[in-house]
Amino acid sequence: MPDIRQAKILILATDGFEETELTVPQAKLAQAGATITVAAPQSRQSRGTIRGWDKTDWGKDVAVDADLEQVDPAAYDALVLPGGQINPDKLRLEPRALAVIKSFLTAGKVVAAICHAPWLLIETGAAKGRDLTSFASIRTDVINAGGHWHDKEVVTDHGIVTSRSPDDLDAFCAKIVEEIQEGGHGARQLAA
Repeated sequence: MPDIRQAKILILATDGFEETELTVPQAKLAQAGATITVAAPQSRQSRGTIRGWDKTDWGKDVAVDADLEQVDPAAYDALVLPGGQINPDKLRLEPRALAVIKSFLTAGKVVAAICHAPWLLIETGAAKGRDLTSFASIRTDVINAGGHWHDKEVVTDHGIVTSRSPDDLDAFCAKIVEEIQEGGHGARQLAA
């Protein structure tokens, strides 16, 4: 998939996502020409939207394009996982969310996780042996899962893109585009 203008990107989130960590990639990747789909589990609070978290309180609602339960990972070229504390903590309790993430990982597709979203990489067994970054408060979680944690704005390991916080969104989005344009990253083995 060398052309970002042909890419189909899935953003997977639920209530409590860090607002800018969804809306900025959504806007920047769409501006680059990609087709963006926001998917959320049916367990969300509202049928047609998910509610963001804006630093210290509830933020804006974002429209949901598809129920997670109906998503076919084969239809997409890349997956973006916004952070925030609430969102990835809820998603790692959703078996379908974990199955979708694993599907992207094992297919060698680009998977991008920011802030607390590397919790989802840990939960799927993808952190072990990988170079990653995350929000500083989950550094120990990444290390305990066998990941090699780096304090950098963006870290990439075989198509897995991670960043620390909203301050890193420009580098995060640019790296997603770069990794998609590189093409497939080969099948990845996940830790048991």
